Amino acid sequence: MGGITFLMFLVTAVTGVLLMFYYRPTAEYAFHDVQYLEFDIPFGMLLRNMHRWAAHGMVISVMLHMFRVFLTGSYKKPREFNWGVGVILLLVTFFLSFTGYLLPWDQLAFWAVTVGTNMARATPVLNITQSNDVRFALLAGTIVGPSTLLRFYILHCVAVPLLASVLMALHFWRVRKDGGISGPL
Repeated sequence: MGGITFLMFLVTAVTGVLLMFYYRPTAEYAFHDVQYLEFDIPFGMLLRNMHRWAAHGMVISVMLHMFRVFLTGSYKKPREFNWGVGVILLLVTFFLSFTGYLLPWDQLAFWAVTVGTNMARATPVLNITQSNDVRFALLAGTIVGPSTLLRFYILHCVAVPLLASVLMALHFWRVRKDGGISGPL
């Protein structure tokens, strides 16, 4: 399942780079660029759907991979560290999906991000005050607006994929270091 997850990541990366040629992360153009891509660019709808389907496949395969590792006990000694890296990769995968959800800049995305960032604000973290909270950092302000779109675009296209790549490299290295792919211990 880990190999399938990595394949889905590669598909989303390649299709994501291709999608970047047709998308401008501004409030003025984002929605129209997605519409233009889907209905006017030859195979544009296929390209966008390949990206979306691979992203859904990645989320599903990560969860199945974690479930398999848990059921077989492959997370036990000496693989505890790699299990922790895998859990972080699961959260990074969810965050990649969340940041990509805003990019079409439609009503569904607007309200999903509004609800999601309000949930982030309610997360108990030490030293977080009303004027310095997680929601403000995610939105790049106090409301969902053009700066939020740009923030989520940069997170989705640069920061989080780089973090995921580093964590995947660490994960693969630890699998090799711990003796390869195994069954229950």
